[in-house]
Amino acid sequence: MTRLRTTGAAACAVLLAVAGLAGCNRESNGAGGGKVGIDMPRTDTDFWNSYQQYLEKGIDKGTVSALPLSNSQNDISKLVSNVQAFTDQGAKAIVMAPQDTGAVSSTLEQLEEKKIPVISVDTRPDAGKIYMVVRADNRAYGTKACEYLGKQLGGKGRVAELQGDLSSINGRDRSQAFASCMKKKYPGIKVHELPTDWKGDVASAKLQSLLAQHRKLDGIYMQAGGAFLQSTLALLEQKKLLKPAGSAGHITIISNDGIPEELDAIRAGKIDATLSQPADLYAKWALNYARAALDGKTFKPGPTDHGSEIVTIENGLEDQLPAPLVTKENVDDPKLWANQLEKK
Repeated sequence: MTRLRTTGAAACAVLLAVAGLAGCNRESNGAGGGKVGIDMPRTDTDFWNSYQQYLEKGIDKGTVSALPLSNSQNDISKLVSNVQAFTDQGAKAIVMAPQDTGAVSSTLEQLEEKKIPVISVDTRPDAGKIYMVVRADNRAYGTKACEYLGKQLGGKGRVAELQGDLSSINGRDRSQAFASCMKKKYPGIKVHELPTDWKGDVASAKLQSLLAQHRKLDGIYMQAGGAFLQSTLALLEQKKLLKPAGSAGHITIISNDGIPEELDAIRAGKIDATLSQPADLYAKWALNYARAALDGKTFKPGPTDHGSEIVTIENGLEDQLPAPLVTKENVDDPKLWANQLEKK
């Protein structure tokens, strides 16, 4: 059970924070605490588009009273401008997902001075006070991807790693954990690290250059399927290297995100696995923590009632949500958020 200290808010708010309920009734939800400003980090990947859909559904249900969503388009200057607009409009809490986790610190300091709590989704700012970070354990992403590839390849071969933006805590966490695991457990696997800034065209170009040097490739780790899946599969198909899983010459591919297209690719044997980054839970808990912040709640480290763990970080707390491994064995699990989307 999530442990929290009540600071004088109503009993309904306590239930909201502890049980993750959408609200006691629509009229009262968010009305007393003020408006919430929510910035989308980008809308050019399937993952973030899905996250936005879940946010909008939560807002429609009345979890919080939100200002119109903004989109910083992976640009820190736009994020700063959007946050300023939110404060000018009277926002009492901010939900953001800063992609440059270092450059956002001054903005967080300004919000702290104004006593405006911040919920950071998917990324953990390097500095600056945070009310709650809502993200999965990104080091676990790198470790799980390493272990999956290592076992599938029998500890030998050549692997391309399509890294994210290394100025982002997510890109660093996944890359460092993957490298550490490979070095320790599978020294017989040669890893080619390809930084991409989360851009599909950059990933495709670098992978093409690698294939020109080394035609034999045994595995690929894509740190973001939403950004890399289509361009990677298109390139492999063009090079006649896209062999079905289980057949000779198949390149073992594991990804991160868990979008519907990745699940379809697993079913088709084009890729082997993904780690399902919970877009639905990111949205749900971002809104619930925003509501809790408005109601004056505080939280303590420990296990929660929604299958996660709140841990202490240097600048606040982080709710580390589960991100299950998806393979052909469980790709049709109805609990996976991508399968829930497909049914709608």
